[in-house]
Amino acid sequence: MTPERSARLRAVLARRQPDLALVTDFVNKQRNLSAIVRNCDAAGVMQLHAVLGEEDYRAYRGTAMGSHRWVEVVRHDSAGDAIADLQSRGHQVLAAHLGEGARDYREIDYCRPTAVLMGAERRGVSETARAAVDGFITVPMMGMVESYNVSVASGIILAEAQRQRAEAGLYDRCRIDAATYQRLLFEWAHPVVREFCQQRGLAYPPLDADGEIVEPSAWYAAVRAGTAPRCEHG
Repeated sequence: MTPERSARLRAVLARRQPDLALVTDFVNKQRNLSAIVRNCDAAGVMQLHAVLGEEDYRAYRGTAMGSHRWVEVVRHDSAGDAIADLQSRGHQVLAAHLGEGARDYREIDYCRPTAVLMGAERRGVSETARAAVDGFITVPMMGMVESYNVSVASGIILAEAQRQRAEAGLYDRCRIDAATYQRLLFEWAHPVVREFCQQRGLAYPPLDADGEIVEPSAWYAAVRAGTAPRCEHG
């Protein structure tokens, strides 16, 4: 890995926002999910919480592995589970939905721990999600169509969150804990070894200051001998 590549990875990690998330409530079109993941990456979002059936999730994983490399996709079986998990961590969860009390998306304080929930392409936000979220937001429309495409709407909302957080200086310092930073740096820098370790339950080998594996030949010898440290990866 070149010094320039190492510096780029570290700079991007240093701008990641651990308290800004996005939830998709049965958005199942692969192109929309992939575009949403790219929007998350652009805004420094660390996790996309995807409410999907098993078949849709397997299909998405098969077509979007490149996107997964930069944004962690956490699958949930229900919107209620995803929302409760985020609320338990102190996030305000706001659904993009034109319901009673919906506020203009620009009126929200996104510097607070926040998760934005996007509904399915046709039916929108589910009844379960509407009952569980902390409020509704909407992107004002000036034309005949009733709503933006879900991936476009997520990009608009995340761009506002990014603007507010940039003005508040939240991208100016690293906000990820040290253990998470080192884990993600390894996973981003060494995706092949990451997969190898995850498949075998091995701990990631340590990295040097340049982001390279320390004594790789010795580590591979320990793997072959069965003495390499083990670890359960999430």
